[in-house]
Formats: sequence, C-alpha cells, structure tokens
Amino acid sequence: MKSLRIAKSLLKSRSFWALLLLSAVVLYRFVDEYHKVQGEKIQSWTKTPTADCAVVLTGGAGRVREGFDLLANQNVKKLVISGVYSNARLREIMPVWPFYGSLSENDVVLDRRSETTYGNAQQSLPIVEALKCRDILLVTSRLHMYRSYQTFRATFPENIYIEKHAIIGGRLESSVWESGFEALKSFFYSLWAY
Repeated sequence: MKSLRIAKSLLKSRSFWALLLLSAVVLYRFVDEYHKVQGEKIQSWTKTPTADCAVVLTGGAGRVREGFDLLANQNVKKLVISGVYSNARLREIMPVWPFYGSLSENDVVLDRRSETTYGNAQQSLPIVEALKCRDILLVTSRLHMYRSYQTFRATFPENIYIEKHAIIGGRLESSVWESGFEALKSFFYSLWAY
C-alpha cells in the first residue's frame, strides 16, 4: 500500500515528468547520432579526389598511409598529419618513405599539438591557411568521419571546402560497441563543438 502511494506521488511530480522527458530526448539524440555515424560511406575506394591539401587525423590504421598515397599520386599538393606524437619524426611515422620516390619532406607538415578531434580541427586551421589551401581532403576512418567532419566544418571558414575521404580503419564493419561509443562521443561533441 505504501509503495502504491509513493508511485502515485511520483507520477504527479513535475520533476519525474521532466526527468522522463529529458531521458527521452537524450535517447532520441543518441540514436540519431548512432545512425549518422553508421551512415558514413567509404570514399577511398570509390573515387579519386583532388584538393590543395589533405588533413590526416592520426589514431587509426591506414590513415597516414592513405595520406601519403594521396600525396604520392599527386591528388594533393600538401599533407598535414594532425595528432602526431610530440617527439615523432617523419621517417618514424612513415618508414616506407623511400619507396614513395620523389616526395619532398617540405610537402608534409606534422601537427604535434593535437590530442583530440576538436584539437585536430583547431590546430590544422592555421596550418591550412598558411599553406593557402582552398580545399582539403579530410582523411580518417569511416567510423570517425561524421564527428570529424562536423567538428572541422564548425571550425573552418566556409571558404575552405572540406571533402570527406573516409577509409576502412581495421575491419569493414564496426561492432555495435564501437559504433555506440563513437555515437556517444559524437553526441557530447554536438553539445559544444558543432
């Protein structure tokens, strides 16, 4: 009987309904972010883009290699690798450099200050502007692309065109756990970064 009265009291409480509404909104937004993360397409196999610069976000398999391939194939003129360990040297990052032929180290810029996707965007902007890039290829994994693109688009001025260049970062399909975690990060980024 007492628990029935408590339940009735809760149902009449404004704070209960406010909490229920807030929970529903958060759940809806999370599911929406999950679908957006899952909806990103892989571009690296489907087209051969060109741009003034490529910005590669470190942190996943194949990203840096894709950036060097774009530079070696002359799809881009300059390569910015964002999020490099502070003491890393170019030849350590890309040990197969000698096999790329006539690439110039002057065409590669290492950003050693970024530690997050937001930092990647903030630190890459002055580099891209100094290189006078009018358009960039944003290189990261398919799973990371939605949050990365939204963050870069919110940071970069409209006159710099950003084209997505998503690659496979390990497996073709991400697990529900990986996608859910990325959706959670994207949800929190959407509250303050874009």
